[in-house]
Amino acid sequence: MGQKRNRTRGYLRRVAPVGVVALAAAVIGTAATPTGTYAQAEPAAAPVLRVPAQQGPPQTGHLAAAKYLKEHPDAAPQGANDFGCKPTAEHPRPVILAHGTDSSAYSDWSGLSPLLAKAGICVFALNYGGKPGKTTFGTEDVWASSAQIGVFVDQVLAATGATQVDLVGFSQGASVTRYWVNKLGGAPKVGQWIGMASPSYGGIMYGLVPIADAVPGIYKLVEFGSSLAAVQQAAGSPFITDLNAGGDTVPGVKYTTIGSRVDEMIQPNTNIALRGPGATNIVLQDLCEADLTGHFHLVYDPFAQQLAVNLLDPGHAVTPVCVPVPFGTGISDVVLAAHS
Repeated sequence: MGQKRNRTRGYLRRVAPVGVVALAAAVIGTAATPTGTYAQAEPAAAPVLRVPAQQGPPQTGHLAAAKYLKEHPDAAPQGANDFGCKPTAEHPRPVILAHGTDSSAYSDWSGLSPLLAKAGICVFALNYGGKPGKTTFGTEDVWASSAQIGVFVDQVLAATGATQVDLVGFSQGASVTRYWVNKLGGAPKVGQWIGMASPSYGGIMYGLVPIADAVPGIYKLVEFGSSLAAVQQAAGSPFITDLNAGGDTVPGVKYTTIGSRVDEMIQPNTNIALRGPGATNIVLQDLCEADLTGHFHLVYDPFAQQLAVNLLDPGHAVTPVCVPVPFGTGISDVVLAAHS
């Protein structure tokens, strides 16, 4: 066991110096202004919300999804965004999928969405937080993005006739959906919230966030090289503090986090867990020790995907198959996808 921990620490030491800022920008970004004045400033323009309509094929990773998306910018995950779908008695709540930072519905959910649709669930996935005039999403003010979640939920409820939805968010998507549930009055419209690689309490990004807190101007540089959303997320940031003020959870909603002990972005990994009543926290390696999937690959990891499907379709739960997954799986895909 000690040898395994040593290997884990060695891996993290090797990964940390390489492309740290690029990785932060690609998925959750982990810096935030210590004072909050800059991070909470009004955005220059309202972020874009777009609902992709062109069904794309299933993918097994971010790079393949990015390549397809480049040629099909309106791609939606297979099975998602059929506004004629009507919930059944067995699956009365549509599922809404929210992507991570600098990503999209197709990039993050082209693996899970087809599985949910196959289970007979009405699935929807939005592109939120887009920069006006650009094709990237999840990059703009996170408070505004949280409000966009509510706009889309209302669209889905109106189209399907359902009274509630289930929400699944990856990385930033977990935070903005939970903010809408907890802070913007969304709880009565939600049965279940699932956060995959949720930065519930942020992260210190290999110790870079405390350094940035002490060096004036670092955050502005991070935003210039990434996005506004990237500089609004970290342990102790104004948004994370606001998100968890008064408690991590609110009554009436079932909360579950699915996280990894070797998450490359969120340290300590215990910052993934919710600490409020009604919350369940699943650590991937507690169920499959050999699966060393971290932050980047979690939404494409078959074991994690099956955990999510089981939560959303408990009447047909299947025991996930535990297979070894090497450290660092998916990191190169994310970096290459960001520059494809």
